Amino acid sequence: MITRDFAAGNYRFIPAVFQYSSGAAAHAGFEIERVRFDRLTPLAEGFAEAADYIKAAGRPLTAFCACELRSPAAFTEQAFFEFNQHYVKTLAAWGIYDGTTNPVARSNVCPEIDPPSEPSFFAFSFTRAAMSVSPSFVVAGGAEARGGAGSYPERIVRYRDTSPDGMKEKVRFTTREMESRMEAFGFGWQDTTAVQAYTVHDFHAVAAEELVRRGASRSGLTWHFARPPVIDLEYEMDCRRVLREVVI
Repeated sequence: MITRDFAAGNYRFIPAVFQYSSGAAAHAGFEIERVRFDRLTPLAEGFAEAADYIKAAGRPLTAFCACELRSPAAFTEQAFFEFNQHYVKTLAAWGIYDGTTNPVARSNVCPEIDPPSEPSFFAFSFTRAAMSVSPSFVVAGGAEARGGAGSYPERIVRYRDTSPDGMKEKVRFTTREMESRMEAFGFGWQDTTAVQAYTVHDFHAVAAEELVRRGASRSGLTWHFARPPVIDLEYEMDCRRVLREVVI
């Protein structure tokens, strides 16, 4: 994987698809701050509150580098594409998305119990002047789908197989994907301050081998009882190294 600079936001990113990047890492002299909403906040309202917060911190809107969303239910491929076309309009208005490349990392998952009635913000991250020399990064959510061309059914690891062996391969694939993204920035599990998993399936049987022994739980593992954003994806993860986190 390669990284590119987004100078206007003071971070570098791993290019991926138009709706999000695979991760963002702050430039030297800057750090990432993560801001979590105390309650799920509808998309437009969340963007407005994020803009106010970033401006109050003395930063341009282009400092917005990652977000965590919650949606009512998993999307079809077409519905996911249409949602993303709507989502990137705000990033374009903020001078972040140029019509082709999107540097903002993202997770978008669907709570199985008590979901929001519309796509909503859970958290966002932005860059600001660093208080220390310690690096920071956010790796975007990734599920058990291989990259490249083809529909999701063609790319999903162990498609529609939630057996113990199927889940083991899904977890293994996703864990390795997180490692590849961190390696692109020059980091590994030993650098993370938080790791999150999203699934409604029991993955305890493979957690020790595929997560704990690899170092993915050095700061614990937060399990969200939620589905990945596209129908038939079953397991997703993200991770980060962020030293400044607040709840608003």
